[in-house]
Amino acid sequence: MDTGGMNIRAPDTSRQSEDAMYAEEKVASLVSADAVLALRCQEGDCEAFDEIVARYKDGIFNYVRRMVSNRDDADDLAQEVFVRALTGIKSFRRESNLRTWLYRIASNLCVDRYRRAGLERQLFTPPHQSREDDEGAAAQYDMPDSSRDPQRVFENTELRAEIERALGRLPAKLHSAVLLFDIEGMSYEEIADAMGCPIGTVKSRIFNARMQLRELLRPYVAGGTR
Repeated sequence: MDTGGMNIRAPDTSRQSEDAMYAEEKVASLVSADAVLALRCQEGDCEAFDEIVARYKDGIFNYVRRMVSNRDDADDLAQEVFVRALTGIKSFRRESNLRTWLYRIASNLCVDRYRRAGLERQLFTPPHQSREDDEGAAAQYDMPDSSRDPQRVFENTELRAEIERALGRLPAKLHSAVLLFDIEGMSYEEIADAMGCPIGTVKSRIFNARMQLRELLRPYVAGGTR
């Protein structure tokens, strides 16, 4: 085609496809390795459980640490995650995802802690939406453009403390959903598994979390930092 002398090259879709296939194979390999570890644990292999702890302890701690404000509490909760995992490993179905199973334990512990401490807060919900668990909410509202969302500037040192404080003000289930999606990089399906709820509920929680974060951080993300 005559492009007026310009050398226009079509995107290398084959490379993009190869990258996607590699990512899928990597995830499949990890899930397969986890299934083997889970089987060994169920057969009484203590070393296999040590491998599970070594593989996931940092991720679980970082997630719990963002859910609770006190480091000592986060240490205790992270340890409790693996205690419960060890005692419950016999009931783990090996066709399930071990990572999301561990995050489900962690999420439940954090939500329970919010409730016991009376920390649940209700800030606001978008118009026409009566509750954050409404599975139809995600269909009623487009997910907002994430280009200026707080999590996209999470590494900005100047904003980190404000974002952490804003996250801490979210209701526990919203807090958990947005962390799993934006920080842990889980898919909607994985979060639904980890939180024990439908995908529509996951999307609703992420939407509401972002709306509340935007409101809380308006002085910092709308017109720049103060």
